[in-house]
Amino acid sequence: MKLFEPLNINSMTLPNRVVVPAMVTRLSGEDGFVNGDITDRYVRFARGGAGLIVLEAMAVHGSKSGPLLRISGDEFTPGLRELRKKMKDAGPGCVVPQIIHFLKISRSGWRQKVDDLSIEDIRGVVDAYASAAVRCIDAGYDGVELHMAHAYTLSSFLSRMNKRRDDYGGSLDKRLRLPVEVVTGVRNAVGDSIPIGVRFDGEECIKGGYTVDESKLIAWRLVQAGVDYVSISAGGKFEDAQPREGEPLYPYTGYSGDRCMPGKTYPPAANLHIAAGIKQFLSEQGSAAPVIATGKINTPELAESILQDHKADLIGMARPILCDPDWPRKVQAGHFDRVIRCCYANVCKAKDERFQTVSCFLWPKGKIQAPESADAIPPNWPETGAGLTAGGSKGRIDLKWNAATDNEGIYGYDVWRALGEGEFERIDAVPAPVTAYHDTTAISGLEYRYYVQAYDLAGNRTPASPIVSSHVA
Repeated sequence: MKLFEPLNINSMTLPNRVVVPAMVTRLSGEDGFVNGDITDRYVRFARGGAGLIVLEAMAVHGSKSGPLLRISGDEFTPGLRELRKKMKDAGPGCVVPQIIHFLKISRSGWRQKVDDLSIEDIRGVVDAYASAAVRCIDAGYDGVELHMAHAYTLSSFLSRMNKRRDDYGGSLDKRLRLPVEVVTGVRNAVGDSIPIGVRFDGEECIKGGYTVDESKLIAWRLVQAGVDYVSISAGGKFEDAQPREGEPLYPYTGYSGDRCMPGKTYPPAANLHIAAGIKQFLSEQGSAAPVIATGKINTPELAESILQDHKADLIGMARPILCDPDWPRKVQAGHFDRVIRCCYANVCKAKDERFQTVSCFLWPKGKIQAPESADAIPPNWPETGAGLTAGGSKGRIDLKWNAATDNEGIYGYDVWRALGEGEFERIDAVPAPVTAYHDTTAISGLEYRYYVQAYDLAGNRTPASPIVSSHVA
């Protein structure tokens, strides 16, 4: 599979094309230092075998932000250096920290905007990124990724909402000025051989925001300035965020936030067309800079087809690898059937919004790390069988089944559905001990077939339950 072929990015050689994009964990304290819980999370990712792991966004400046890693001073370097050593011992993947500058925001609803920054402030942003990048390399990391996506400082300068009247706003060329200055400053600070990546929005997904017609030009300009790879996100903007009284505005609560982290109602690879458009444009300009596609890419078949069709060079999987960090290792060994599969409930997103430790809906209750097990014995249905029943009630179909058994405990259940005599698709998952499911996406006048499978901590699964049929009453 091309998914498991190596790829060179400047001086960095990735062992495969699977990327863990940056995900805030909320595991650090307010002080921003690496701690044991953060180390456990990233060592687990490293053990899972991803080719590139991007550490969660680290602040390059001292503004308050709640639980968030920091790299704004030399005092943070020892902890980050120790984390890198432990990740290197755990797995072969390369590791780059993502570094971020964000504008101020308050619980009253006030937020700082790009118009509020003076030229001196802008110079400070450039210097902060350059200094932070040097610390990343001093701590032993393979490169650095610059956060230019979503609602944060550099993305806000790139945005069409940037109406500054000086050389840093208005036209696309002027909106690009600060991001290009940051790239240039970082490149001058770390040298030519250090890989520099950028994560930015391929579409803003807000009224009046830019689309791929501009983002392909943004990507090209950043590559010209010295960027080695681009990681494509979407949305996550303040402009359509939903305010909550007494809480700071969270930029992932509106439509643009949904596009940033597409939930279960969105199709697979919901943002692929954006990355593919950027990839095509870069290729037409003669650039081989790798493009990372992200956004609900959830099966090895889908990932492989994206690579084979040259729509991207790398596949970013945040929530699927949060759910099961061993996704790369299991798939490479031919055991996708043992992967604990993300159901895109976005409970992880909701926890981030509330400044709670980010965990997966499917993990055992109370756990802050993904479970792991070497158990090779699959779970079983009880002697009485799975006992799956399906009944149509008003506006939905209700499923119930018997609890499966396993020597280490049942982790959860996959729910599969087919329309009429069509092919079965996995439509959801529920964590144990739940043994019921309400299908609210079925409609009247059609016949549906269902089965369920239980899985344990190692991802071993029971045989499929007997198939049952039902329709909406």
